[in-house]
Amino acid sequence: MATIVESNACSICKKSSAKFLCIGCSAYFCSTHFKEHQQQLSTKFDNEIVKSHDALFEQIQKLENSNQVPLDLFAQIEQWRKATIDKVEKTAERAHHELAELLDKKRKVMEKQLEPITKEIHVRRKDGDFVESHIHRLRQQIHGIQRLLQQYIGQNTTKTTVIIDNDQINWNRLISIRGDQQNTTFLDNINIDTKWLQNGVTVAGGNDFGSEMNQLYHPWGLRIYDDQTIYIAEYSNHRVVEWKCGATTGRVVAGGNGQGNQSNQLNYPTDVIIDEETDSLIISDYNNKRVVRWPRQNGIHGETIISNIGCLGLTMGDDGCLYVVDHDAHEVKRYRVGENHGTVVAGGNGPGDRLDQLYYPRYVSVDQEHSVYISEYDNHRVVKWTKGAKQGIIVAGGHGQGHSLTQLSNPYGVVVDQAGNVYVADYANSRIMRWSSGATQGKVIAGGNGHGNQLNQLLSPISFSFDQEANMYVSDSGNHRIQKFNLDQH
Repeated sequence: MATIVESNACSICKKSSAKFLCIGCSAYFCSTHFKEHQQQLSTKFDNEIVKSHDALFEQIQKLENSNQVPLDLFAQIEQWRKATIDKVEKTAERAHHELAELLDKKRKVMEKQLEPITKEIHVRRKDGDFVESHIHRLRQQIHGIQRLLQQYIGQNTTKTTVIIDNDQINWNRLISIRGDQQNTTFLDNINIDTKWLQNGVTVAGGNDFGSEMNQLYHPWGLRIYDDQTIYIAEYSNHRVVEWKCGATTGRVVAGGNGQGNQSNQLNYPTDVIIDEETDSLIISDYNNKRVVRWPRQNGIHGETIISNIGCLGLTMGDDGCLYVVDHDAHEVKRYRVGENHGTVVAGGNGPGDRLDQLYYPRYVSVDQEHSVYISEYDNHRVVKWTKGAKQGIIVAGGHGQGHSLTQLSNPYGVVVDQAGNVYVADYANSRIMRWSSGATQGKVIAGGNGHGNQLNQLLSPISFSFDQEANMYVSDSGNHRIQKFNLDQH
């Protein structure tokens, strides 16, 4: 906490006998007032950090008790069971079990996030090693987990839903529990009239290209975690980085050991998703022709889960299946948990522009009916393949390469909402577009003001993702930055 230095004036009594410098606040103290300062910091540490930590830990533990769940989801299940015939008894019990498992998974995720904070508090409390910067950082980390906790226990903020449909005969599907889904948590907040502010804010990178921790080098795929942490696949830095909300630097969480094919290396990664079930990252390691799973917390090595595939974009459906774009084979494959050989769900008939073909597909999105939406780089279109279909339907572009509102030019990232509206990163036109269901032309929702690095411009955008408040994050690859476009509340 302190170093002994040449005599200076004490910041409290102004005597010149101050020999102690607090490295936290950069103030000098005499021996008497230095001890008082130490005691003040000790009290502040206990009041602001230890008590907040203990209260947060207690709240997380309460998730084990179903009575703590807001809106009484279990009561909804029970009321439905009593109002229906005896045939639904087993289904209701299953739903109870699913909800308990979902809450337990969320509790474990937060406990794991809290674990390193707990260890650090014990060490610093034992050694008396804490200064203002430590208290500020730990306070921010605890508040971040508190915000995440409130998303699950706060009134009207939980994304867990009870789904009931009494017209169905399939009783196993009559009532079910759903937690958050990849890239769909924003869908409840928007409609076709939703707008985003046209000036973006740089939230990662933006310091020219490079490999320093305040820089990005051709960011490609990205995902947003619950607490607005951004995970970015850096194509030209051969790594995946994590940027906390409000941070000015990132942290390498996968790769970062040079270009290569070892288990601790990546080779031009193109996409990343978050698997909350295993608290891991799933990464498309394109030049190594593999998909790897990497622990999200302090992972040193990745595990290859799919080999020999020209993987580019990937996503996970609400059924837990992994959908991977095989760019080199012009097809999209679905992998169930534990499968090494996937099933072709789109394309697979060689490169071409027929509706049963794909031509250098880039990214993929999956809706609740398990239809896949694929961006095609060389066909300048987005196609929808319904589950089990033998050919696709054009839902965006498809009128040749161009910059009119009916056209796309080398599209990359794609997301579909619950109404079937399609959002696409129009790479060569440096814009993000939305195509309403059945529309013959799209609408520009970000960029589209020429190629550049101004706040209302993009340069070769690759991918985009949404947080739970429907703010949009774009990997502005040509500008080596991530731009956040806030939801227009007016």
